[in-house]
Amino acid sequence: MNDQRRRFKPRPQRNGYRGRNNNRSSNNGHFQSNGNGNIGRNKNSMTNPFSVEKIIQKFQQLAKDALSLGDPVLHENYLQHAEHYNRRLTELNSKNRDQKSINQMTNQKNDTTVVEKKDIDLSIQDKK
Repeated sequence: MNDQRRRFKPRPQRNGYRGRNNNRSSNNGHFQSNGNGNIGRNKNSMTNPFSVEKIIQKFQQLAKDALSLGDPVLHENYLQHAEHYNRRLTELNSKNRDQKSINQMTNQKNDTTVVEKKDIDLSIQDKK
């Protein structure tokens, strides 16, 4: 008999069954990655202002730590990252402000049409 291993024909995938794969990492929802090394960052985190603020604080703290360790280049790098997220936060806040003003204008238009309709109904009742 040969010393070679027996080779089995792979089974077709059924009902989403993947089979065993020893080099596959577990995907239990704790870590998410888009392939760019952004492990743990949710894909919607850049649209949430609170998330962006938290990231800004993280980079500012890292910059302080780098400066205390005597690395001015790393300090500047972290400050540039924090500045980027500050710009993103400003952009998100302006979008939110614009959206709120649009909603308020729409609500005011709806309120005036209701008032006008009530006035018309009252004038019709007065004539009767």
